Amino acid sequence: MTRKLVLSALAATAMIASAVPASAEDTVFLPLLTYRTGPFSGSGVHIANGMHDYLRMLNERDGGIGGAKIIIEECETGYDTKKGVECYESTKTKGAVMYNPYSTGITLQIIPKAAVDKIPILSMAYGLSASADGSRFPWVFNPPVTYWDGASVFIKHVLSEEKGNLKGKTIGLVHLDAPFGKEPIPVLEAMAKEYGFNLKLYPIAAAQMQNQGSTWLAIRRDRVDWIYNQGWGAMNPTAVKEAIKNGFPINKLVGVWWAGADDDARAGGDQGKGYKSLNFHNTGANFPVIQDIKKYVLDKGFSKAEASHLGENLYNRGVYNAMLMAEAVRTAQKITGKKAVTGEDVRRGLEALDITEARFKEMGMEGFAAPVKVSCTDHNGHNKVFISQWDGTKYVKASDWIEPLKSIVRPLIEEAAKDYEAKNTGWPKRTEACDKAA
Repeated sequence: MTRKLVLSALAATAMIASAVPASAEDTVFLPLLTYRTGPFSGSGVHIANGMHDYLRMLNERDGGIGGAKIIIEECETGYDTKKGVECYESTKTKGAVMYNPYSTGITLQIIPKAAVDKIPILSMAYGLSASADGSRFPWVFNPPVTYWDGASVFIKHVLSEEKGNLKGKTIGLVHLDAPFGKEPIPVLEAMAKEYGFNLKLYPIAAAQMQNQGSTWLAIRRDRVDWIYNQGWGAMNPTAVKEAIKNGFPINKLVGVWWAGADDDARAGGDQGKGYKSLNFHNTGANFPVIQDIKKYVLDKGFSKAEASHLGENLYNRGVYNAMLMAEAVRTAQKITGKKAVTGEDVRRGLEALDITEARFKEMGMEGFAAPVKVSCTDHNGHNKVFISQWDGTKYVKASDWIEPLKSIVRPLIEEAAKDYEAKNTGWPKRTEACDKAA
């Protein structure tokens, strides 16, 4: 064969190789929308590390998920909605099978895109609470609990502390003045009518997260009995410090699960002991799964996390989130019999998600979280949460697992889903079939 023919043959081979990647059938692309920069980076970096490290551990230990190696790519959003949408648009054509927006604002913007692009959204315990209605949002999932569930559990906790009587009590909501912060308001308003307490709202602008002095003076003036904090980032440690400064009982300040970072409670120093937040997973590094992350990822220099952060609340939150992603892919593989699943396949996997105590044990996560089950019509599950309390050095489980008040939450979700559909002209009717497993 002449040199010219050899070169032609090599060129043709190269073209074929580039057109059909050899390993394409054995990969699954899971983009991570993260924020290691910006005003919320103090919280975002720990979650990003937890998500990345869990998925990397699966690659290093197991070769991926069900024989498919995970392609992990972070896209920096800075917790900015515009940047988040740009991340979505720039990665969706690479074969993304699922999205974690990690911002309620970003989630709201890409919800209408999901059905068009055939890529499901997993907004784990955040986003639009109404999207728990799978009959109207077949492409959006928000397990294990909604913000509305969280607000109902907070009120159940207050009821138990106040011997079942809230009449005449004043309960305040300190919240980020953004879609995320406003999410609990409908449920708290409904429960104020149900239980006879006065509800006071205290919005905090993002630019004022570290300047809450006037807010806490108003709280003292209003003689508020309990505070629910729907905050994020620098807003949370500031709230803890201001509560202490203004003499508000720290054990009556309860944060949503995003207000339970270790640094949030540490901000109160010795007086921060007793601060509470809701949680749906445990803390600590003694779980086998965390030890595997250390062995296969941290010890090999594949992580950006410091070893001391393993087991902290937000790091474990990222691990939990990535676990949901991986289990959705695994379930999709089981349903379809394919290794390289698509976004449409993963939507089915999410809809059939059923993580039992036995499965948690198999994953090295026994006792890490309560079982999670999603269905065709219920894309959340309204699963159990608990009260987590700072003991001065770490968070400890301070209550049993608590069921949300589904009798109040679920009708509100269905009503809100109908309202969303009515306000968005042309919102597509569900045509996706329900799998028997779902």
